[in-house]
Amino acid sequence: MSTKKFTILHSNDMHGDFLAEMQGAEGRLVGGLGLLSGYINQVRREQENVIYCISGDMVQGSIIDAEYKGVSTIEIMNYLAPDVVTLGNHEFDYGLPHLLFLEKMANFPIVNANLYIRKYNKRLMRPYMILPKAGLDILFIGVITDKVIDALQRDATVGGFISLEDAAAEVGKITNAYKNDDIDLTILLTHIGFDSDVELAGMLRPEWGVDMIIGGHSHTILEQPARVNGILIAQAGVGTDQIGRFDIVVDDDTNAIVDYRWQLVPITEGLAEPDKDLQAYIDSFKAVVDRKYNTIVCKFATQLTHPKREAESALGNLFADALAEAGLIDVVLLGSGSVRLKEMGPLVTLGSFTACLPYADSLTRFTVTGAMLRRIFSHWMRAENRTGEGECYQVNAAVRAVYSEGKRALESLTVNGRPVQDDGLYTVGLQGYHYSNCAPYLAVTQEELAQAGKPKVVSTNAQDVMLEYLRSNQNLSRKVEGRLVYVP
Repeated sequence: MSTKKFTILHSNDMHGDFLAEMQGAEGRLVGGLGLLSGYINQVRREQENVIYCISGDMVQGSIIDAEYKGVSTIEIMNYLAPDVVTLGNHEFDYGLPHLLFLEKMANFPIVNANLYIRKYNKRLMRPYMILPKAGLDILFIGVITDKVIDALQRDATVGGFISLEDAAAEVGKITNAYKNDDIDLTILLTHIGFDSDVELAGMLRPEWGVDMIIGGHSHTILEQPARVNGILIAQAGVGTDQIGRFDIVVDDDTNAIVDYRWQLVPITEGLAEPDKDLQAYIDSFKAVVDRKYNTIVCKFATQLTHPKREAESALGNLFADALAEAGLIDVVLLGSGSVRLKEMGPLVTLGSFTACLPYADSLTRFTVTGAMLRRIFSHWMRAENRTGEGECYQVNAAVRAVYSEGKRALESLTVNGRPVQDDGLYTVGLQGYHYSNCAPYLAVTQEELAQAGKPKVVSTNAQDVMLEYLRSNQNLSRKVEGRLVYVP
């Protein structure tokens, strides 16, 4: 049997994680693009046939990325030189026109098969890429999560085939049209979450010849790839602290993967020689950002944390309280994903604040009935929404919500210490993004939110409201206190 070997390195959800961090008692450097690039450079030197790919969400998550609206990220990615990339939902955070500008800046191909310009039924991006490697022709196809459509709710020009069934059909279209006898392997680059990757793999017809799915979005850490319907499925966590690596052996006659080794490689000091040129380039951005953002906003009494989106957090409590006070709102539903740092303080700089709350979104106050409010909480607190891929919320101090996992129902909901009455009226505060997507996220329509009273835009930029609140208050403190409770 004649075989060929090649290596695939893969990242996902890097989120502007450019800089190494010190960890452990020894203060070892972990992650950062200088170390990551050094390792990629080393593998490219050691192995003859190497592909590096990224499965979405290169942008959003650092002050450097936010200050330059992704331009810095694409310039740095150009230096990293991936062979092929697919879109994540956060690539759309700065708007569709800006994404198209970033795509023109990129020196690497960005593939996506299932986003269309509606009027012309024309794909927004290049749908696939064929890379020759080790004498093989490898077909890469990009697929995005339906979350990207959430970010584009206000843009009527772009739509997509975004259900898993539709995405599978799009994969079939590409393979039917372009997977001829010269194509040796087919790899999907997805940004739909690991569970959805598993489901998608089960929908793909064997005749389409998909061999691998390299995914993102759910930040999943794996011990080994899953195998579903004969398709290998892998993902590499989040950030730059690790990178996925496949070493693959392919039968030259059947084009089948006959052997592989996958590992999640920790990017730590000593793994490879850091890429000093790239680090110097990143530092040039950092120097500009530091001069602007190292000013002190306030000091907390203690460090506040936001360890995971699916649960109440001290940092989320503080932000929700501030918005409730500023907007005179009974119930603030602050998107947990809006809080981008897991910890902040005690010293809060403009840089750490902006990295933590990067979205300059509006805040609108609605009047709703108690019955509708109970429906909203029942919907987003359900267990199947709290899997890492659903949209969850932080709430202000006036709210106490108890959800029964066993009954799969909201057990109690109080506002200001009183049980919510179905025929009572309550004000609810929502960010613009969550108002645009209220139907899937909150199980209410925009029309329903306006039935009991005219909505009022409290602020066109809730980020400004929060910043002014912090500047005006010192030694703030919050803790997890049972605003959101889940019982068996």
